[in-house]
Amino acid sequence: MQENVPLAGFTTFNVGGPARYFCRADSESEVSEALAFAKSRQLPVFVLGGGSNLVVSDRGFSGLVLKVEIKGAKAENAGDSRIFEVGAGDDWDNFVAQTIDQNCAGLECLSGIPGTVGGTPVQNVGAYGQEVSRTIECVAAIEIASGKKRHFSNADCGFSYRTSIFNTSKRGAFILLSARYRLRPGGEPNVSYRDLKNYFAGHTAPSLLKVRNAVREIRHSKAMLIVPGDDDCRSAGSFFKNPIVDRATADSIAQFAALRGLTLTTYPVADGMVKLPAAWLVEQSGFRKGFTAGPVGISRRHALAIVNRGGATAADIVALKTRIQRAVVDQFGIDLKPEPVFVGFEGGSV
Repeated sequence: MQENVPLAGFTTFNVGGPARYFCRADSESEVSEALAFAKSRQLPVFVLGGGSNLVVSDRGFSGLVLKVEIKGAKAENAGDSRIFEVGAGDDWDNFVAQTIDQNCAGLECLSGIPGTVGGTPVQNVGAYGQEVSRTIECVAAIEIASGKKRHFSNADCGFSYRTSIFNTSKRGAFILLSARYRLRPGGEPNVSYRDLKNYFAGHTAPSLLKVRNAVREIRHSKAMLIVPGDDDCRSAGSFFKNPIVDRATADSIAQFAALRGLTLTTYPVADGMVKLPAAWLVEQSGFRKGFTAGPVGISRRHALAIVNRGGATAADIVALKTRIQRAVVDQFGIDLKPEPVFVGFEGGSV
């Protein structure tokens, strides 16, 4: 157990103040010990994964920051599927690489996403036509209040677009220990997303490995792959969720685009709703790639990534976030929701 540990170095944004208490846990028993420590002092607990989807306030966190480092993956065959049980502290992209090595389909389009396995069910991580909710069989977690271990089926997790019960109704209530993923041995890769279709246009059916490499290459081209020394990667990835609106709203914005000679690409989702590209909304509201406001700005390669150009504070990041949100509301009447978790802020969000 350490005291007053700076958190900036544990985040891809490289901002944030200190944790009053900080510890690493590489087993279920150590997680339980940490929770007992926090309970004895009535401390709030925050679970830190890879720090890639996180904004820590400049004043830090007044409780216990618990970095879960439970690692290890086991695989077994189950009928036509292969089940992978993985520790919450495993590196996500390394795990995806393991599934590709075993010729299992289902996660190839989620290659290159930074962070740990434990964060993927929480956020229902998705990219390039895939979401982890389509492969997660169950997760194991410890309830912070009681210290009891629980298992959640896929249905129990309440998955929807970029959400689960773990970041909504049960936010801050559980610490994930492991997750089980059901994948397809010998399955065909998913190349349904536009970027991948364009990448493989004119080619024969690509292998899982080729799709993984293509996804990583595309992510790199958009500064969505963590590369040391590249300030366009000093970010939390996509900062805003793609908004889901009704058809009338989507048609209205598409008409706005057409009158200006622009094209708006939309994506149909369930119940007749439509997903809009947040990056397009941000750019059309005046925040184009490469925009700079002092020590913060927009990535030169992706309009959804707010970046720390060097020396930025959490307050600088939040100020730019708010400025972008207001501009999009003024221009389109759309309230963009942020993707990152906010820690140490009043009420837990900004």
